[in-house]
Amino acid sequence: MLTDMSEAVETRGERKERTRQALLEGTLALAADRGFAALSLREVARAAGIVPTAFYRHFASLDEVGTVLVDEGVRQMRLALRQLRRTPDARLAETVHFVFDQVTGRESLYGFLIRERHGGSAALREAIAVELQLIIRELVVDLSRIPALDKWSTDDLELAADLIVGTVAEHIAGYVTARPAERGGIVARAVGQVRLISLGMAAWRSAPGS
Repeated sequence: MLTDMSEAVETRGERKERTRQALLEGTLALAADRGFAALSLREVARAAGIVPTAFYRHFASLDEVGTVLVDEGVRQMRLALRQLRRTPDARLAETVHFVFDQVTGRESLYGFLIRERHGGSAALREAIAVELQLIIRELVVDLSRIPALDKWSTDDLELAADLIVGTVAEHIAGYVTARPAERGGIVARAVGQVRLISLGMAAWRSAPGS
């Protein structure tokens, strides 16, 4: 009897997780057409195959759905960016490919994040901005530990980190919508641009007193 009860509880848990995932996936699919700000709770629930009142068993609001998507995407991207910035320049191409490997198979999620970075939902824009700023701050710390950059000002380190993160994000935006045959060229261009940034950083000198 205890075994039967455990199996029943596990089944309910699995069912709840499937519904939660369906709500997240439905949000991504609907937002791809009209943007997150234009969505209603009712249509997101309908896309997941549940009634609107059942939505609240999983999320408190649509904004919470958006925040969860931001967390899931940034968590994976942060791991990729850590690999990118901690790898010596000789392995730069390999680490840039690693970043795009994280995106492959999750195009809808990363496409959503890139679009909503400047989208119509203020709450979602803020959540994305906060997470991106955390990535930039982590990168600033790592850059400051590089001997060649130990005399750089904080402002210059932030400038470089922002440029690197922005460059990667720009190429991800093109990658998620590109045809398979075009993706290799996008990754190659990203490799080239990040390498140019790296070379420019080696020659940069912070202004005295900055």
